[in-house]
Amino acid sequence: MSETASLLSFFVSSFLAATLLPGGSEAVLVGILKLHPESFWPALLLGTLGNTLGGMTSFGMGWLLPQTKQLKHVEKVRRYGTPVLLLAWAPLIGDALCLAAGWLRLNLWYAALFMAIGKFARYWVVAYAVSS
Repeated sequence: MSETASLLSFFVSSFLAATLLPGGSEAVLVGILKLHPESFWPALLLGTLGNTLGGMTSFGMGWLLPQTKQLKHVEKVRRYGTPVLLLAWAPLIGDALCLAAGWLRLNLWYAALFMAIGKFARYWVVAYAVSS
């Protein structure tokens, strides 16, 4: 597979992995870096972008949900605010955090920023481990 096709596949994989759909994009990142080690930074940036956009999709879905009642666990997200989205990459809770942040109508730009920082850090750790 060409480097361009690999990077495009990783972007799509990272986007889908950050939505409510199941999937993991780390394995795709590892495969790309094994085949194309020179793609370290492009893969890191595209993966972060795709994963952040996927998280923001969940955020948007939460924004669209009606606010009919308060939920106990969602209040924890309100208390910590957008910095909690540094954990948006975490399995099981990441999607719920993004959805809850949208439902709470937290600041869109700060949400994207904190999501991107957390997702970049996660991909950087994986990429660094593969490249070392």
